[in-house]
Formats: sequence, C-alpha cells, structure tokens
Amino acid sequence: MNSPETDLGAFGYRQELKRGLSLRDLLIYGLVFMVPIAPFSIFGSVFNASSGMVPLVYLIGFVAMIFTAFSYREMSRAFPIAGSVYAYAGRGIHPSVGFLAGWAILLDYLLVPTLLYVVGAAALASVLPVVPQWLWVVLFVLINTTVNLRGIDTTARANKIFLYGQLVVLALFVVLAAVAISRGVNGARWTFTPFFNPESFSPSLVFGALSIAVLSFLGFDAISTMAEETRGGARVVGRATVMSLAMVAVLFAVQTYLAALLVPGQTAFEGETATNEAFYTVTNLVGGGWFKVVVAVTVAIGAAIANALVAQAATSRLLYSMARDRQLPKFLAHVHPGRRVPERAVLLVSVVSLVLALFFVGQIQLLSSLVNFGALFSFLLLHVSVFVWYVLRKRERNYGLHLVVPACGLVIIGYVLWNADIHAQIGGGVWLLIGCAVLLVLRLTGRTAELKVG
Repeated sequence: MNSPETDLGAFGYRQELKRGLSLRDLLIYGLVFMVPIAPFSIFGSVFNASSGMVPLVYLIGFVAMIFTAFSYREMSRAFPIAGSVYAYAGRGIHPSVGFLAGWAILLDYLLVPTLLYVVGAAALASVLPVVPQWLWVVLFVLINTTVNLRGIDTTARANKIFLYGQLVVLALFVVLAAVAISRGVNGARWTFTPFFNPESFSPSLVFGALSIAVLSFLGFDAISTMAEETRGGARVVGRATVMSLAMVAVLFAVQTYLAALLVPGQTAFEGETATNEAFYTVTNLVGGGWFKVVVAVTVAIGAAIANALVAQAATSRLLYSMARDRQLPKFLAHVHPGRRVPERAVLLVSVVSLVLALFFVGQIQLLSSLVNFGALFSFLLLHVSVFVWYVLRKRERNYGLHLVVPACGLVIIGYVLWNADIHAQIGGGVWLLIGCAVLLVLRLTGRTAELKVG
C-alpha cells in the first residue's frame, strides 16, 4: 500500500504541509466547522420560513447532504489532495470545470468567516450593546489569524477546546428545555407537531426553508481540504466526512425540536430583531437571564472564533491548492518553512473577511443565502464528477455509489437551489459570471493547467 506522500507525488505534488491530523481530529474539525449549536443563531429565520417545522427541515437537510457526503468520500479516495471539489471536478471532468467548482465554493469559503464574524458580533451585542459590533469583528479576526498562523497542531488543539465547550452548553440546554416542557412553561407540551404540521406543510415551504438551514451543515465538505495534513490518507478523510455529518444532524434535530415546543401555536416571529433573537428568547424561558447570556457568549465564541477559525484554515488551503496549479496568483502557494502553513493565503483570507464583515454587519440572512449558493453549486459539479470519473472513465459498475447516490444528490441540491432566495441566485450568478471571465483570461494567457490524475 502506498503512503499518503507517495499518493500525493502521483499527482505531481510534493509534501509541503504538515501531516498531523488523525480521524478524531478530522471529526472535531468537521463538527466545529458545522458548529453543534449552529441552529441557535438562525433558528428564527428557519422557523419563519418553515412555519415552525424546524427539526423536519434539518432532517431533510441531513438526507440531502448525506448524498453529497458520500460523493465527497468517493472522490477523496480517488484524489487524496487538498483542493476539495476544485481538485475533484478538475480531474474527474475537466480542469476548466474544476476551476468553476473551486470558484463557486470560494464564494462559500470567503463569505463563511464573514458571516460568522457578523453572527458573533450580533450575539455579543445582545449582551453588551454598548460595545460597537465592528470592534468585536476586529478582535475575532486577530485571534483566528494568530492561531492559524501558528500551525495546524495549534488549530487542532483549539478546535477540541471549543467543541467541548459547545457540547457542555448544548447538553445544559437540552436538560433545562426538557424540564421546562414537562412543566408546561409558556404552554409547552410534548408533541410531534414541529416534525410535521399538516396545516402548514408543503414541499415548497420546507425546501425553501432548507435553503437557509443547509447553511448549518456546510463544513463536512471542508474536511477534504485537510487531505494533505491527515495521517492515514484518503480513507480517513472519507470516514470523517460521513460520520461528522451524521453526528451533527442528530444534535440539530434534538435542539430545534425542543426549542420549537417552547413556542407552541406560533408559526413565525414578528420583526427582524425578534427573528434574530428567537433562540435567545427561548433560552430565557428555560433558564432565565443568566442562561441567555451564557448561550449568547457561547454562540459568539462558537461562530466567530471556533467556526471561523476552521473556515479560515479551509479557505486558505483551497487558495493554496488553486495557486500552485496557477489558477490563482502564485504568491498564495507559499508555505512557511517552519510552521508549514500557507501563511499568505491565511493573511489574505483575514483581510478579505475583515473588510466584508465590517460592510455586512447586521445582515445575517443575506449573507446566509449567498454562502449557500456557492456551496450548493459546487456540490452539483461534485455529483457530476463522481458519475463522469467512476462510470464513464473508470468503467466501474458500482452503480449504487457512483450513479444512484450522485443522481439523488444532484436532484435534491438542484431543487434547493431553485427555491433559494432570489438575491442569492442573482449574487451567485454574478459571481459565476466573474469566474467565467477569469477563466477566459487564464486560457487566453496560457495559464490553464493540465491536472495529473495519478
């Protein structure tokens, strides 16, 4: 069996990044990226869009994303390199398609840290309104950049601390909420209505809400960007991708089910402020003011530091991978000789995130929809890559994994995109047109790369 370094050499690359991550590290990385308490910050938006059926939306989201997770697993085994969907589509279909896939998910990866800083600043504003939100954004960016520049080992250690802290707060919420429901607080009672309300249910309603909720699942895909920093190679990356998605789906369904039960008979929160603070209102019901503060601070740290930390790491690896293939400026492919991290890419992500976050402060829903578009479009190309590579090129006959799974993923993701927010569709479409223009310039200047397939 070849070593990961040998496998990497088969694609024309040499080992530059440090291999220090285990399966456990990747699971923690994926969970931190998806954030076990992610529904806390967008609960109100998903609640309004689904008329209260939030846990149903998250379960459907899991079904939608599991097909994508399996496709990621299959392509990570074929191409155990750091470029994620850029590398998979580029080698599975064509380098130009790979560039567009990378460009699309770059919209996701560049805006995710931005969104997380905005969410974190909004959470702390509910606790300390006298502190301007822009100041929190600057502080978050400085912390994350410092940790990521110190190396992947430091990032992994920080991930563990942040994950354990979130799980403790989530467990406390589950216990307090269950007690509150049993006592009938706010008229709450045990019912399965949040999973299915026949008076409000419609496919378009749920899938429209899914276009917002799917944001919470984004992150399992970023595990593949760590392929060149993982001990054990592609198989470990594939296992971590599927396992982390399944684990977080259970957590999402449980917490949103309990929260929905505590606002019985309600199908919407009125006003932007009430929608943004919906979950904090619920936490005040179950635990009082002190618990609301604890949850708000945990959301801020979990989003703007923990989640943004791994998002910054993933984005920098994507930039590094595209730059070494001459699809982006070459200086982004530089790796620090001591810490073995793509430091220039990390710094660029920091600057871009800071500028965008300061511009978009307070606009959580718009950012959420834009982030989703980039990820979902790249997922479409991922599913096509699986079919083209395994069925058409390799002539393999595992039609379940290489035909049925990507086809199901393609249909579901396509339907979600079709029902996405119109502003997200317009913004994402403009981003793709810019990508096509950049690709044309690359071709005219002879900088398109022929990617080795091993």
